[in-house]
Amino acid sequence: QVQLVESGGGLVQPGGSLRLSCAASGFTFSSYAMSWYRQAPGKERELVAAITGAGGIRNYVDSLKGRFTISRDNAKNTVYLQMNSLKPEDTAVYYCNAVVKGMDYWGKGTLVTVSS
Repeated sequence: QVQLVESGGGLVQPGGSLRLSCAASGFTFSSYAMSWYRQAPGKERELVAAITGAGGIRNYVDSLKGRFTISRDNAKNTVYLQMNSLKPEDTAVYYCNAVVKGMDYWGKGTLVTVSS
């Protein structure tokens, strides 16, 4: 079955960086777009970034362009989110998402806390 497992979250100071990883299994990874979402306390889940199966097209929420970078390694069935210049408002649970054959799959999320 499809599984998505996020890792790499933690506590970081403002201005710091983190790289999140999402290990995928149970489907032909390179054939599907992957996305990162986040949900801050008391807020709705929002799309952060998405990348096509071959990695040629990447889209970002406008407010995050220039600070966040999505990438993937199809040999490792893993998608990444590099987050730089982190701000307290980036504090959230970050989720990996894949839509496989019309079904929506989510990981359990990884918590990112940006605080001094």
